[in-house]
Amino acid sequence: MLESYVTPILMSYVNRYIKNLKPSDLQLSLWGGDVVLSKLELKLDVLEQELKLPFTFLSGHIHELRIHVPWTKLGSEPVVITINTMECILKLKDDAQDDHESCGSSSTNRSTTTESIKSLAKTRRIQQVTSTDPDLPPGYVQSLIRRVVNNVNIVVNNLILKYVEDDIVLSVNITSAECYTVDEFWDRAFMDILAPELVLRKVINFSDCTVCLDKRNASGKIEFYQDPLLYKCSFCTRLHFTYDNLNSKIPSVIKIQALVESLKLSITDQQLPMLIRIIQLGIALYYGEICSYKDAEMEETSSIAKETSIIQMGAESETGIQGQHATQYQHVDAQLQLQQQDGDDGQGWVSWAWSLVPALVSYSEDGEESYEIDENGIKINCPKSAAPKDPVVSVGFYCTKASVTFKLTEMQTESSYYSPQKVKSKEVLCWEQEGTTVEVLMMGELFFDCQMGFVGSKALCLKGIMGVKDFEETTNRSETEACFFSCGESLNSKGLTYLTNSLFDYRSPENNGVRAEFILDAGQHKETYTEIAGVQRFGAFYMDYLYTMECSSGKGSVQQQDVSTNKNEDLGSVQEMSTKRLVVGPMEVRLDSSSVHRILKMVACGLDHEYEPYSKSNSETVDESRILPSQEEVAALEEYIPTRLTCITVLKTTIIITLAEFNLLDNLLPIILGQKNSMSILNAPHFHPLRPLPALRIQVDKVSLEHSVPMYAGQLVPAVSSLNQPSDNLLHHCYAHCYVKIFGFQAGLTSLDSGGSFCPHVPVIPPFSTAFYGKLLRLPSFWVKRPFVPTTECIFELPSLTLQATRAQTLLLQTILQSWTHNTGVSLSIDESLLKDIFRPSGVKSQNPLPTLEGSIQNVELKYCSTSLVKCVSGTMGSIKACAKAPGRSDGAKEKLIPLIQGPSDTRELHKSKWLNESRKPVSLFAPDLITFTIQIPQQMDSYHNSGAVLLASLQGIAVNVDPIFYTWLLQQPQRGNVKQRQQQSAGAIQLAIPTTRKKEDEISVGSTPLAMQQSNQASEYASSPVKTKTATESRLLSVPIKVMQSSEEWSNPEERMKEFIGLVWDAVKRLTLQLEVQSCCVFFPNESLPSPSTIVAGDIPGTVRNWYHTESSMPGTLVVCLPQIKVISAGHKYMEPLQEIPFFISRPILEEGDAFPWTICLSQFSVYTLLGQLKACNLMEPLGCTSTLAITSHKLQTSGPETRHSFVVCLHVDLESLEVKCSNSQAPRFRPCPGVKAPIHGAGEGEEKKKERLVPVSCTWGRSGDRSEAA
Repeated sequence: MLESYVTPILMSYVNRYIKNLKPSDLQLSLWGGDVVLSKLELKLDVLEQELKLPFTFLSGHIHELRIHVPWTKLGSEPVVITINTMECILKLKDDAQDDHESCGSSSTNRSTTTESIKSLAKTRRIQQVTSTDPDLPPGYVQSLIRRVVNNVNIVVNNLILKYVEDDIVLSVNITSAECYTVDEFWDRAFMDILAPELVLRKVINFSDCTVCLDKRNASGKIEFYQDPLLYKCSFCTRLHFTYDNLNSKIPSVIKIQALVESLKLSITDQQLPMLIRIIQLGIALYYGEICSYKDAEMEETSSIAKETSIIQMGAESETGIQGQHATQYQHVDAQLQLQQQDGDDGQGWVSWAWSLVPALVSYSEDGEESYEIDENGIKINCPKSAAPKDPVVSVGFYCTKASVTFKLTEMQTESSYYSPQKVKSKEVLCWEQEGTTVEVLMMGELFFDCQMGFVGSKALCLKGIMGVKDFEETTNRSETEACFFSCGESLNSKGLTYLTNSLFDYRSPENNGVRAEFILDAGQHKETYTEIAGVQRFGAFYMDYLYTMECSSGKGSVQQQDVSTNKNEDLGSVQEMSTKRLVVGPMEVRLDSSSVHRILKMVACGLDHEYEPYSKSNSETVDESRILPSQEEVAALEEYIPTRLTCITVLKTTIIITLAEFNLLDNLLPIILGQKNSMSILNAPHFHPLRPLPALRIQVDKVSLEHSVPMYAGQLVPAVSSLNQPSDNLLHHCYAHCYVKIFGFQAGLTSLDSGGSFCPHVPVIPPFSTAFYGKLLRLPSFWVKRPFVPTTECIFELPSLTLQATRAQTLLLQTILQSWTHNTGVSLSIDESLLKDIFRPSGVKSQNPLPTLEGSIQNVELKYCSTSLVKCVSGTMGSIKACAKAPGRSDGAKEKLIPLIQGPSDTRELHKSKWLNESRKPVSLFAPDLITFTIQIPQQMDSYHNSGAVLLASLQGIAVNVDPIFYTWLLQQPQRGNVKQRQQQSAGAIQLAIPTTRKKEDEISVGSTPLAMQQSNQASEYASSPVKTKTATESRLLSVPIKVMQSSEEWSNPEERMKEFIGLVWDAVKRLTLQLEVQSCCVFFPNESLPSPSTIVAGDIPGTVRNWYHTESSMPGTLVVCLPQIKVISAGHKYMEPLQEIPFFISRPILEEGDAFPWTICLSQFSVYTLLGQLKACNLMEPLGCTSTLAITSHKLQTSGPETRHSFVVCLHVDLESLEVKCSNSQAPRFRPCPGVKAPIHGAGEGEEKKKERLVPVSCTWGRSGDRSEAA
């Protein structure tokens, strides 16, 4: 009879998970064709054992269970199992001790389960003896049972799952879920596994899935129900199993993929911290940071599982063919325990998910001969299950359109006093996404890959926030203005590329009768799934996470438990690799007042919680008695060290920072920075859009980031740090490395018009590229005894950087900056003429063109290094140049280039005017860097065991041209025109900020920007900032507001401030080794502009002056000031190159305070002269120099307070060369306040002025010996 074969299978499922069932009653009901069971309690311990989740079941019951068996049509109609109202409540397992107790109780439960299995085996043997049917051949029975099992339909109505933790209640409610078998067209059918396809397809339909996240109080009740996170979402899941042959009990390929057409998530401000908490729980579970079981408990679980397996095998041998199929699905439980015992080591969700794969079908296969032990202890021969081959598992999730809406909630009370409060929510922010894909491919523990991506996304501002009605219905603002983030493309233009090779793609191999092929080799995977391929498929975002593991000693799977142990000899046993690659496609971000306040409000809400972290960082304890690694282990580490590599690439990014139309950041930033917000009442302004709206536009072509970290630093660092001389390769892998490269960074100004579009941007920073490298030592406490091993090292490189702007552009940039940093509040004003000067339409010429200043720096390299003893910085700057571009006044006139700053410049001979008559070589490409410096500072300045600070610096010569065009640029003011003004008055009678017309004696808030004041009949509300004020008896905190008055002696006494400043300077220089070299800086003050001729190198200031001096008859008068060359060196210090490889040593370290003195200061080549044109130069001050010696001694003074004071004795000796000053009437006009303004000589006409050139000069000379003063 078929009943004798099918009934035990169904009974095994039901009896395994449900309590207090009588097999005899269940058997009689099944033979009738239908069984109905009500109010069933689930075996929670069995569920925990099989699922191996880090959760504990608090309760679990089934309201009604129906089983329908069509005995007369068992080969053509499916068995239907219906569950009505199933509810389970879970919580996270407690700490390690509670886990131990739960494992102990689980051990008892397993023993009980073993006894029940033994008794069930006896019942089956009795059933087999009493109901044998010789007419049914074993092959037919096996085929029929396989068909029945493959076509079982499972229907679950009203599935409720709840998870509780602290004050969090997460509930999932599914109205209906149905699983059934389908054909090749994914239509419902009664199918079997047939050759040559050897494929089984199933579909699971989920209807009306609702996810709620609420907060409960201390008594466990939910006072106010929040809006559901997900409301009535339906989706379809397709399952595709591929077998190697008809006798295979486990598929070789398992493909499970789900498709959601529309996914709408809703998050309130109260749900956001709870949702972040749940996400953190998932991350902690993935990395195995919580709920890790002990080794002893694992061994106990393993022994119990093996015992259960042996008992089941014995029962199986006695029941023969019938018992073999009857206990087939019970045997899965024991096999599942055997498969999971080695993976339950804190490895995370991946191992847990993989351990469930064998539960889909049985592992037992006919293979090698072995023996089993029946319950009487007799050995019998039976087929032994061969080692199963790991199947390929592919899991996918696809979503056509998804949206996440962020809401702000507020409490509302009905009109009646006793009416309950209600929660009202308002949508303020929305994230929309199209074409989402999540695909996971794994094979055992040797290969794991996860790919994610989406086609396009955008973020929108919805209703008003913080009382500002910027996007209400009355504002009539377009969707273009509401969208502040966009990335990728739309599905209309991209197509269904996100479904490529999925079960929902009609072009996939599975839907065309072809067996799918998977790439399981790491090298081939990287060549196939490149960043370019990911961007082509998705467009907006693509991520590929790849993890592979190979055994270095041979083939086969290796448990990660062997790697994560604390033993050093396991470091080289396997070769693991983890790579994450992320690509972000072209995107545009607009940071205006509306978007910034919404984003910061969401961040502030996310930080508003008091949850304890799931995992705390373990304290670094150094085991001094740790065993040194052997030579074989060191050689294995040299050969391969597992690392985690993360690569992030961002393409074509545009960031637009607009002028702040309103600024309420004072209410959000304190919360984000961890401070308490003192504002109890929010004073919000009325909002009126400002158009045109100026903005700063930043564009980046590409940003590349690479981050690598050792996979098992906890075992690698102790092993390497114990070696006497570790190799560079081992030291390199003990660091976390970060590389950042930025290509094509540029910035400019733009403006948003009333139509929501931006005008062409005006460049301010032309494109440039830069790079940054940094490394951080892992577990630095193991390297304390090696003080010269760097703990932190950073390198910054900037090949070139150029800035160019008119005066109007700098004023607009300043206005944009102040709108974000200052809470102006009352009004914002933008001069229309200022905008017209900057954003001039193409083809329209200005009547009064403005000059443009342009500055650039070249070849900047900075390096920072930190050890346990010192901090070091070294760097170079190749050159600096600045010039002014003066547009032509008339049509067709060429633009004039006027150099302003040049460095390095050869200023060695510029202190004498004879350089004008000598040949001058152009600046060589191999000229030394303009600035070269090295600074080394001790970590603890007060420690007497350090050698003090070291400063080595060198500055090459610089030429400066203070041209009149610079004054024109600096004094430029926009023309007076119409002012775009927007009044921002508060709702009601509350002002947003204190008006600027207030007097100084009005009360303001100390330590914060002025905030709003309430109505006159209420107390003032200010943001408080505690200010410490000392009195004669105590120090206490004073609350604000207070009047800004110089009532404190420390604030008002300049002598005290000077003493404090001197103390800080003394602490910095008392043990400072100083070496400073500054070449001469030559400054030119021409009366008129000196454009650079086209015959010389652009930007060469001395060359321009020399060219005008010789070739131009109308050279303007120029005053030349050559600043002195400076050399400073501390006592006993020998010259060193300014650029040193850090950290470094000095030949004579300074150990005591004041040993660096005296300093030797040398000044030379200081001179002043004038160029009058027509090859005429007159000296005003002859070259001058001096040599000085500075000595400082200090003595501590006894004071009554805890502060220490010093008395200083300063001795300065100056050896001055002779000073000679000459002046004539022709040189006097060169000393005007502004070189751009001409002043005629009174009492003389044009002809008379030429005659005055023969005036007799006046000179004065002072000297050390034989001082004299003469005049003629």
